[in-house]
Amino acid sequence: MRVLSAMSGGVDSAVATARLMAAGHQVTGVHLALSRTALAQRAGSRGCCSLADVHDARRVADRLGIDFYVWDFSERFADQVIGDFLLEYSAGRTPNPCLRCNERIKFAALLDKGLALGYDAVATGHYARLVEGPDGLELRRARDDAKDQSYVLGVLDRHQLAHSLFPLGDSLKPQVRAEAADLGFAVADKPDSNDICFIPDGDTAGFLADKLGEAPGRIVDAAGNDLGAHRGTYRYTIGQRKGLNLGVPSVDGRPRYVVGIDPERRQVVVGGAGELAVDQLRGVRPTWTAGPRRGPWRGHVQVRAHGEAMPAEIEQVGEELLVRLDQPCRGVAPGQYAVCYDGEQVVGSAVIAATASRLTQAS
Repeated sequence: MRVLSAMSGGVDSAVATARLMAAGHQVTGVHLALSRTALAQRAGSRGCCSLADVHDARRVADRLGIDFYVWDFSERFADQVIGDFLLEYSAGRTPNPCLRCNERIKFAALLDKGLALGYDAVATGHYARLVEGPDGLELRRARDDAKDQSYVLGVLDRHQLAHSLFPLGDSLKPQVRAEAADLGFAVADKPDSNDICFIPDGDTAGFLADKLGEAPGRIVDAAGNDLGAHRGTYRYTIGQRKGLNLGVPSVDGRPRYVVGIDPERRQVVVGGAGELAVDQLRGVRPTWTAGPRRGPWRGHVQVRAHGEAMPAEIEQVGEELLVRLDQPCRGVAPGQYAVCYDGEQVVGSAVIAATASRLTQAS
């Protein structure tokens, strides 16, 4: 099989590439140039798109004796990932750019180009498993619970899965690092990247302020009482507690959290912890990694990359996904992805458009 191995410059993609070769595949390495910002390209940057990462990936490819290319997807990345990120925050939502990148870049643009060039599949160093099930290929959780990345792959459809390989799905992270050391890879001890690649210094608020400009407004409670000022609704997300700097103490003396964001009125709404609890989610743009289920079905829903998988009743109604959680969940923000599981299998995903509470509706 001719395989295009996406090499980020980290230890995971390096070992994944080596395993593909050991399995007898014809492998070509490719590094995706996604960001042209000076900060992202700086040596020592903590993202995954720095010049050091390019050099690390090339050294691994040289050691393995495979062809290696750098493909510039920065224009598409700027439009479909960074642009989407800015639009979502300006609309009061909290996006996940890593899922957006998988959806539009790594398993769309890269895969489309690879297939057009005659490759059979794209491989990455994600920790997830592909298993042949009774109804076809299934995406399942990784063996290593701590590293499981099936959530960020929940945006893939069946066509993309059929042309994907994840060689690390059955491995534990320490095994991968030991294997890299045995192969003589200099990246064996390289730290994992946990930052948004186009904000490698971790200052999301600063990045948004630079791109969106100052948009001052007021912080209010549910009754509309003025509690303080803010410099932009994009600086806040549902469930946030830190950085509110309220000038008026709460009546009950308890902490207050962001419970609503209204960019049109330039208002950030705060309330008590109880106001964060929701047990209904409405999702849009559903994508089915497995075949779509007919009628309501029981499964689990995860709304954060390393969050809890929550039991729920799930149903597609028209072009929307409706989720009824068994127990309330706190701090769920529109813009996040709801990824649905049946046991260890990823069934599909949707972008959360709205949340609600049955208790609130009943009252």
